[in-house]
Amino acid sequence: MKAQGNVFRYGSNVDTDVIIPARYLSSSNPEELALHCLEDIDADFIKNVKPGDIIVADKNFGCGSSREHAPIAIKAAGVSCVIAADFARIFYRNAINIGLPILECPEAVAGIEAGHELFVDFDTGIITNCTQNTSYQGQAFPEFMQKIIAAGGLVNSINKNL
Repeated sequence: MKAQGNVFRYGSNVDTDVIIPARYLSSSNPEELALHCLEDIDADFIKNVKPGDIIVADKNFGCGSSREHAPIAIKAAGVSCVIAADFARIFYRNAINIGLPILECPEAVAGIEAGHELFVDFDTGIITNCTQNTSYQGQAFPEFMQKIIAAGGLVNSINKNL
């Protein structure tokens, strides 16, 4: 599995309430959630994000409530991957459960800026900053997690194997 896209860059402690504000939680429709993704910290995000783009953030991405809506909104917005120094554990698990690839790599985060173009190889964990011609070694996904993500999430993976 691979991803390639331009970077949207955010700081530390991006919580689930700003990823998808609570006022939109009455919907579980991914397309509707995507329309409001990150609007409280980046009003132009949904206007500018293109399929395949990548979110890069500092520490503790996805902290806050355990709502699954947050990774669903990000994925439905067309984001192919989130890279952060680290993730809130419940967000990490929810992202894998819905098939959103995420990578922890503090070194990459330190060298990546908004607008950079990245290429990510999930098999090896290598993050290539095409703009800066630099590479970073992130944590590769174990094979079972790659299968979950490739299937579009845990439920799809289980149904596929039944």
